Amino acid sequence: QVQLVESGGGLVQAGGSLRLACAASGGTSSYYGMGWFRQTPGKEREFVAVISWSGGTTYYADSVKGRFTISRDNAKNTVYLQMNSLKPEDTAVYYCAAERGPLSMHPADFGSWGQGTQVTVSS
Repeated sequence: QVQLVESGGGLVQAGGSLRLACAASGGTSSYYGMGWFRQTPGKEREFVAVISWSGGTTYYADSVKGRFTISRDNAKNTVYLQMNSLKPEDTAVYYCAAERGPLSMHPADFGSWGQGTQVTVSS
């Protein structure tokens, strides 16, 4: 099973940018679909973006479409989430996840998760 470690979170002002990274190790991580999810206290984990193992297919939540970009570098076993034009409502813990089945936007379909990284956007 692949192990995932997120980095790049922090505090940023509204309108700013952050780039999250998710480093994968173990297993054949380049054959996994990779996703980003986020969660705030008292709410369910929310889909943000997902990318196929080849990088050729991506899907985004409507709330981040046009502002966030997911990408991957299989040579580095790393997936990125570039977040631009950040809003206070983007504040959450962001999680990276891996899945081996058909590309999905549902947390239950992802078998491996990172520990999460906090993103805080101030107004």
